[in-house]
Amino acid sequence: QVQLVESGGGLVRPGGSLRLSCAASGSMFNVNAMGWYRQAPGKGRELVATITSGGSTNYADSVKGRFTISRDNTKNMVSLQMNGLKPEDTAVYYCNLRKGSGSYISGDYWGQGTQVTVSS
Repeated sequence: QVQLVESGGGLVRPGGSLRLSCAASGSMFNVNAMGWYRQAPGKGRELVATITSGGSTNYADSVKGRFTISRDNTKNMVSLQMNGLKPEDTAVYYCNLRKGSGSYISGDYWGQGTQVTVSS
């Protein structure tokens, strides 16, 4: 019912930049927020950044000041501008779409993941 298509991952040198994009399709009723999560080798999936339909953002401390999330509600798209990339940013990045109303979460949907590798 919801499909998320990611793009923009790749290999970049430390200090470089990448921009990830995610396009959502399907049933777009009650979309509460969209965001990005990542999973590094041997680690669990962690929040990177989220943005609500109203524009409120939330970032992991490790990416504050370097990453910027943006959302186009009319197009159901979300992007993540990543600047000043570090080797520790290396991970598979997943797009997330959350449906719900208020504090009630009705569903989470995930993209297939895109690899970001930061290496010299």
